[in-house]
Amino acid sequence: MKTLKNINKLSDEDLVKAIVKNNDTLLFEILYDRYSHLVYNKCYGFAKDEDEAKDLTQDVFLKLFVKLASFKGTSKFSTWLYAFTYNHCVNFVTRNTAKKFEKQAVDYADIENVSEEDDDDNSFVNMKVEQLKVALEEISPDEKMILLLKYQDGLSIKDLVSALGIGESAVKMRIKRAKDKLITVYNELYNG
Repeated sequence: MKTLKNINKLSDEDLVKAIVKNNDTLLFEILYDRYSHLVYNKCYGFAKDEDEAKDLTQDVFLKLFVKLASFKGTSKFSTWLYAFTYNHCVNFVTRNTAKKFEKQAVDYADIENVSEEDDDDNSFVNMKVEQLKVALEEISPDEKMILLLKYQDGLSIKDLVSALGIGESAVKMRIKRAKDKLITVYNELYNG
């Protein structure tokens, strides 16, 4: 029998396999401990309310336990979990648009790290962060999600293909459309 110390040394992917194999809730607690803070922060970014973020976090992990067998290991577990969490939060925003949408925001500090090699459109790179936050609130949750996964969380195109379960050209097209929409909204708000 494996000791707790050895179990804690398991990679995320091996831990997931063990959880799925035995439907092991105790092992799932280890996965929860590794990622609950990250998931909470992502949920808080969408909910902007501590209680709502806690509820969303619990919902993510409940759904995660049920859906864990669908993790195929084609990407890192953390990449898959990012996308899983974002999708859950996007669904939350979509369901609650009428009463919640104005309150939605995410920590965009990392968006300044957009590298020019990833983005040949300088108008996107040169947007001011505070103004960018406002513009991001005006585009759809799906558009915001793919931009944040790419530029805030630093997922590669390959990671996004695995995490979202769509082809490379579809990922690139969604990113381009989302950037174009963001640039249009930004220019309407600040240059129009």
